[in-house]
Formats: sequence, structure tokens, C-alpha cells
Amino acid sequence: MPTLVLHTSPRLPEDALFSADVLAGDSFVHEVLAGQYVRIVDLEGNQAVDTLFYNADDYAERYSAQDTIREQKNIYLTTGTKLISTARNVLLTIVADTCGRHDTLGGACAAESNMVRYAIEKRSMHACRQSFLKGAMQWAIETGSDFGKRDLTANINFFMNVPVTPEGKLTFEDGVSDAGKYVELRAEMDTLIVISNCPQLNNPCNAYNPTPVRVLIWEANKEGNV
Repeated sequence: MPTLVLHTSPRLPEDALFSADVLAGDSFVHEVLAGQYVRIVDLEGNQAVDTLFYNADDYAERYSAQDTIREQKNIYLTTGTKLISTARNVLLTIVADTCGRHDTLGGACAAESNMVRYAIEKRSMHACRQSFLKGAMQWAIETGSDFGKRDLTANINFFMNVPVTPEGKLTFEDGVSDAGKYVELRAEMDTLIVISNCPQLNNPCNAYNPTPVRVLIWEANKEGNV
């Protein structure tokens, strides 16, 4: 495991301009303006938070896992990581992280992957791809934007622990997060954030007990970026 880069934020929850709790299995879609800060809080610990990011003015430009990994030369995300877009621009920068390790490779659970990985009778279980699609469709209805299934791509799994073995295989292990730990990002451009708060019950990514998370947003720091 690489060295954890832990860093706390100077921003206080009571000063946030926006706060919302996202229940396990629910989706969340919101725009974060350039310079604003967004924090995702693992309220009860060991909860995987599948997340997608897009240029709010052009959804064709979105978070690129491969470009982000190549740029930082690390498969895990933590303080200082710049999230790179498919157009090689910086979407957001992780400015604070009290967990210290976030997954870029595990992807989002789906009805199909649940059947393949676990058992065919798992097909009916709710999965992150469904939550992403529900959130995208609702956002499209509310805003009149062209945003849907084809826009769902490789995601980040905040707080999720997916080690890579010496043989190059991925394993889903107990989380390294705890109650109250968070990751905070500064938007470097107007960004659309799409969350599926993972409902997975078949592997330990949620400690077999999916729980809520909290999303907070602060205004841009007028005295400079911190």
C-alpha cells in the first residue's frame, strides 16, 4: 500500500452553503462551480461512494481514469491528486483527505456483474449502474439537458479498498475508512458531480452494511486557494 497522504480541511460544516445526505443506494447529482469546494463525508464508516465528474458545460468531457492514473503515476487517489478529464484538463483537485486512499479501478457494480461475480439470483439486487442511470435521467428531466446512459463511464470509488495483487488481480477488501472521514475537492472548472452511494451487499466494500454519506459545498475562497 502506498504511503497515505492525510490532510484535514480548514472549512467548517456550519459555513457550507449546501449540505445533503445521500442514503445508501440513492443517487445524487449537483453542479459545483469553479473555485467551490465539495466534501464527501463517510458518516458511519466503510461506505463506498461511486462518483462521476463532468465538465458542466460539455458532458462529453468527463473524468478519465486512465489519464488521472498516468498523470499522477498512482492507481490510488489522495490529497494533491488532480482529476484529469478526457480533454486532458483538470476537473478537480483533492485538497483534503482524512481517509487517504480511494479506488480508481474497481468500477461500479451492476446487475450483470453481480450475477457473474456472485450468483445468478443476485440479478434483482440494486446496483450502482442503476443509481447512476436514475440520477442521470432525473437530471436530464429537471434541466432539459442531453444526459443519459451513454454518458456513464469509468468512475471513482471514494473510500473503497481495492488492492492490486502481485499477479495483477483486483481484490475487494474491508474498507480503510471510518465514521466521519472525508475527502474534499476543489473544482477547477464548473463541474457536474454524479454519485451512486453504493448498495453492494455481496463484498466487504461497504462492510456488508450500506450506510448514508453527506455532501457539503462551500463557496470559493476569495483569499486564495487552500
